[in-house]
Amino acid sequence: MSKAHLEALLFVSAKPFTRKSLAKLLKVDEVQVNVWLEELSAQFNEEGHGVRLVENGNDVQLMSAPECRELVEEYLKEEITGELTRPQLETLTIIAYRGPISKPEVEQIRGINCTLILRNLQWRGLVEETDMSTTEIPVYRVTIDFVRYLGLSSVEQLPNYSALNVCEVLSPSSPSPASSEL
Repeated sequence: MSKAHLEALLFVSAKPFTRKSLAKLLKVDEVQVNVWLEELSAQFNEEGHGVRLVENGNDVQLMSAPECRELVEEYLKEEITGELTRPQLETLTIIAYRGPISKPEVEQIRGINCTLILRNLQWRGLVEETDMSTTEIPVYRVTIDFVRYLGLSSVEQLPNYSALNVCEVLSPSSPSPASSEL
């Protein structure tokens, strides 16, 4: 693994990483992670860059630069309050009917990377990430605000919920029958 891999992880994550978790993901020791973080910090944490490497104790994360705040807030406000796109609606439907569901399972059903879609749905308050999985992979479910917005008491009241909430194990070789109906 390389510094580029570290940078990519920091870029796509919506939440901070610990140095230990980065070392584990990159299959290197924490000393190497610290060296790369110092290099990235020197690269990004100066005027003229739109992102900063922020460190808080043992947590690290890439964030937008303070001088870009107004533009970023304006963009995000539009992203959060605008209409949902078709891919966002598809992802939200999958999570509503199959949740709690992991990101890899959502991506297997949709056939594409859903990182940015999930992040946007979280920003909008429609989806939340939880750690109720027995693995280290977080799972996603719709929020109570989503259920309330639809005027329901629970997601089980969604049309055809019992038929589409089949507890099948997803596998790369066989798409879920429920996925073709979503």
